[in-house]
Amino acid sequence: MLPLPKRKNDAAAAAAAMPAWHPNFRNFERLPDTKVVRTAFFINGIAAVIAAIALLWVCYQEYQLHDLNRQIEVWQQQINRDRKGSDQVVALYKKFQAEQNRVTEVDAFLRSRPATSALLLRLGETLPKAIALDGLDLRTDGLTLRGTVRGSPDEASGSSAAYLTQLRDDATLAEQFDDVSLTNLRRNDQSGRLDIELFLRLKTAAKKEAAKKK
Repeated sequence: MLPLPKRKNDAAAAAAAMPAWHPNFRNFERLPDTKVVRTAFFINGIAAVIAAIALLWVCYQEYQLHDLNRQIEVWQQQINRDRKGSDQVVALYKKFQAEQNRVTEVDAFLRSRPATSALLLRLGETLPKAIALDGLDLRTDGLTLRGTVRGSPDEASGSSAAYLTQLRDDATLAEQFDDVSLTNLRRNDQSGRLDIELFLRLKTAAKKEAAKKK
């Protein structure tokens, strides 16, 4: 009976079990690298990509900085061009503020003083027959009345005191003046009559507001 043919697997196993026909003297460490694509290529490629990205980022930053400097230069030119007109406007505004302050002060002063026409009418209505007004002087702090009192010395002195009391008790005048005082009283040698001077002190703005609230 003929022996059965050996299978390929059995033949390969038999060949592997057979010892090599000569020794292997190859040094694998000194053999050249036979890889198609070396690992160093990938490392160098990645490094090159990172360097390119970094270079692009630096270029972009430089471009932005250059564009910003250009815009700043344009704005500075506009500022230099408009500075003269701006300085003129600021100077005019300061001048306007100064004039406005003056107008405000004058308006406040006028508001603080009583109406001259109404004041003269009230003084004329309440003036005693024995007294004649020679003049008045309205100032920032009050009103000065100058007049002449007819009659004998005793009668003139009594009329002067009565008129002083009348002015202090006048409700209309009390809205604008908070005090009435006799500042001068003397005999006129030429006319023989008594010259008097009265001072009506104006109320301050705070006192006026307080009186209105009452």
